[in-house]
Amino acid sequence: MTNFPWLTVIGLIPLIGAAVVAGLPVGLTDRAKHVALGFSLVTLVFGIAAALQFENGSTAQFQLTEQHEWIPQFGVSYALGVDGIALVMILMALVLTPICILAAWHDVPEGGKREKNYFALMLVLVTFMVGVFAATDVFLFYVFFEAMLIPVYFLIGSFGGSRRQYAAVKFLLFSLAGGLVMLVGVIALYHYGPGGSDGFLVSKLTGLHLGATPERLMFVAFFIAFAVKAPMWPVHTWLPDAATEARPATAVLLVGVLDKVGTYGMIRFCLQLFPEASKWATPVVLVLAVISILYGALLAIGQTDIMRLIAYTSVSHFGFIVLGIFALTTTGGAGSTLYMLNHGFSTAALFLIGAMLVARRGSKRIPDFGGWQRVTPGLAGVFLVAGLSGLALPGLSSFISEIMVLVGTFQRYPAAAVIATAGIVLAALYILLMFKRMMTGPKPELDAPVRDITLREKLVVAPLIAAFLVLGFYPKPALDMLNPAVSKTLHFVGVTDPAPTSAADGSTK
Repeated sequence: MTNFPWLTVIGLIPLIGAAVVAGLPVGLTDRAKHVALGFSLVTLVFGIAAALQFENGSTAQFQLTEQHEWIPQFGVSYALGVDGIALVMILMALVLTPICILAAWHDVPEGGKREKNYFALMLVLVTFMVGVFAATDVFLFYVFFEAMLIPVYFLIGSFGGSRRQYAAVKFLLFSLAGGLVMLVGVIALYHYGPGGSDGFLVSKLTGLHLGATPERLMFVAFFIAFAVKAPMWPVHTWLPDAATEARPATAVLLVGVLDKVGTYGMIRFCLQLFPEASKWATPVVLVLAVISILYGALLAIGQTDIMRLIAYTSVSHFGFIVLGIFALTTTGGAGSTLYMLNHGFSTAALFLIGAMLVARRGSKRIPDFGGWQRVTPGLAGVFLVAGLSGLALPGLSSFISEIMVLVGTFQRYPAAAVIATAGIVLAALYILLMFKRMMTGPKPELDAPVRDITLREKLVVAPLIAAFLVLGFYPKPALDMLNPAVSKTLHFVGVTDPAPTSAADGSTK
């Protein structure tokens, strides 16, 4: 089965599912979500099967590879492959998709064209997400990178809240601006590359001697696009509006998966293709990362809209991820890639459970709650667990990755690590203050009885809580997949981990 086109099949299944959902006849339109859920589960099964073919100890840069000529005159190939980082990101996307579809069960009226379009767009987005993580041709990556904007724009602009058009256009403009800058870098990279019918392959573009100035300019072009997507300060302002106005399931796919393309791109392209420029830019990137950590956390503390608060927490979390990436240490890099996985699950839980609470209260404003744990104790409990995972409580998933990022950063840039540690304190503030304002206090007076967590909602939340615990207590399987890819990336950059201080000083005990 090694020659089986696993990645193509995984990308095609949701696309076929989208066509089936969109083409359902009038009498079967109420089955759109069932069909979408079925296709998402089949895709997940194929994703797990592909993961079982992956060999952690392999020396190959990419596995499950496929390569076919596409536009040979321009050096473009249809080339797919994964390392441990890409595979983990794809699996995260495939796990979150059925959870999001189940969470979105009642997001749009049943039996109409809007319901078909909604779930079809979600499946199309999955295809593009698989493609962007699996592409090993730079131009093919760019195609998927831009194609993702289309379903997200319509998911926000057609199905979002009262300011959905503003949020969708803002998201599109920011993303297009970053993408156009990146396109200039892509074209320049081909110009300076080896050329030929497969001149855009990542393997062909790794290790080139581009010259200091061209390499730095191309690094900046790629980094700007990825910083917008990540999102990093100061190009983060599209995220709070998009995440607040989007349906909760869309927000999860946007923040939990789509935004990881930014940090994934920094690892795959910025570090690997432009190693000297990456080292040159590291001080500035670290400053931006630390600002993102503190700025996002401080703004989260001051929010009164629950969805907007969760969006700002992600700005802070992405700051930690970028910090670990550009620490240029094995521990920091492994922590960042694990953080990308953990953040996907913790943010999904916060958005989806927050949406369940909003649906019952009829308001996103935190002051409109108060005493809500006396109304829905089950929802309050899982919301607390999701929040504790977000603030990196020991025993839950985010703790390991956050500590690894800080330790890895401290090895090379101790000042940045010490300042970033303040983000942990601020995280405790914004999570615990939010919980206190929403859940504690006297029981509110309600016009009608309110149901606690339902069976469908338990099915949504259960796998996320399980992920917190499994990755919190036993992250080894994930790290075994991620570590080799991180080590290879640092080898391309040409850096090694700093020696321990005692060894460097020649001191002994």
